[in-house]
Amino acid sequence: MTAGGQSRALAWRHGVVSVEALGGMIGPTMFLLDDGRPVSPLHVAPWFDEPDALAAGGLIAGLRGEWPCVPFGYPMPSAGFPAEWQAVMDDDATPGPVHGHSSNADWTFTDARADAITLAIDYPQEDAVSRLERVVRPDPQAPALDIELTVHARRPVREPIALHGCFRLPLEAGAARLAPGRFATGRTHPGRVEPEAPLFAADRRFSSLAEVPGINGQTVDATALPFDAAVEELLQLDGIDGRFDLVNTAEGYRMRLSWDADILPSVLLWYSNRGRSAPPWSSRHLCIGIEPLCSPFGLAPATARADSPIARAGTPTAVALDPDNPLTIGYRIAVDAA
Repeated sequence: MTAGGQSRALAWRHGVVSVEALGGMIGPTMFLLDDGRPVSPLHVAPWFDEPDALAAGGLIAGLRGEWPCVPFGYPMPSAGFPAEWQAVMDDDATPGPVHGHSSNADWTFTDARADAITLAIDYPQEDAVSRLERVVRPDPQAPALDIELTVHARRPVREPIALHGCFRLPLEAGAARLAPGRFATGRTHPGRVEPEAPLFAADRRFSSLAEVPGINGQTVDATALPFDAAVEELLQLDGIDGRFDLVNTAEGYRMRLSWDADILPSVLLWYSNRGRSAPPWSSRHLCIGIEPLCSPFGLAPATARADSPIARAGTPTAVALDPDNPLTIGYRIAVDAA
């Protein structure tokens, strides 16, 4: 049971998937590889059953494998950001729910189907988005999930959108590897994500995830995980082709994430490597977030709609929504032996 208290599970020949009402999050999920081995690539936060975390409610209380964020992002103080970023940030903005209403509230399970889990959530009347619908459908022929997100709007609006995937990492340093598809430009975060646990130089560009500018002038291989030090960081890859793999060499499997890059042209990488000491994180949270998105680093929705450095460089940072034409985004999480 999560803070939301409800979940649905579905078994098929190649595994078992569960979905929580809170955030519509995919929870504990097991895939059977072709060689018969069970693997569980999706993350569940270590405080999943701790009373204090559950009592706090919202996104952090239920943090787990994968869920949609509409609108994606939250405001950060502009102090320390380069001037071109400060120009599109608003320190006086009123923060909404972190990563949108749907990330912090209970969804409603809808049709009872033998082949899929379906759920939906209605937004408050004052929001430009009116409703999200979600379908999680196991592939009957493979250890894979095909997922659809449909976004309904009340009025024409541009919103940042993300698919927030959180994936397990082995405990041994360097025992997993990130393998992105082709991308045009990599960017380090223009500010400081977590002052206690930085790793990358701020506001730098790179062309290889294996050679990212570090804070001390060194080059960091950001593909080999987990790191052997406390790290809390974000990187963004723009102009990506809609593919990203995570290879868990310790457990012998590859997770393949694919999505519609025409709608979500970037991917945000959240390196949560025991870098946050405040409760409930308590220097124990270990996962990699692989988040297809149309957003500038998950900054505030107003920043996403503005002419940010990423938008000026040619990568959209907000999705146009039309009340007469709901938007559907399809994506897939598949697993095979490595």
